[in-house]
Amino acid sequence: METKQTPKKATQSGKTIKITQIHSVICCSPKQRKTMKALGLNKINQTKVMPDNDAIRGMIEVVKHLVKVEE
Repeated sequence: METKQTPKKATQSGKTIKITQIHSVICCSPKQRKTMKALGLNKINQTKVMPDNDAIRGMIEVVKHLVKVEE
């Protein structure tokens, strides 16, 4: 008999951050373009709400000149 497992929350504290793309990726390196795509941002002024964890913070650090972060 199989039991259904509920997915765990991304963060235990439930904190989230709001990330908005403010610049284009035209003149960026391929690593920065891939990071923006991994964050789900591909248009200027597009906003995503992501869990506040170390992985997301690391991606933001790579593209900090392209995004605006709100806690």
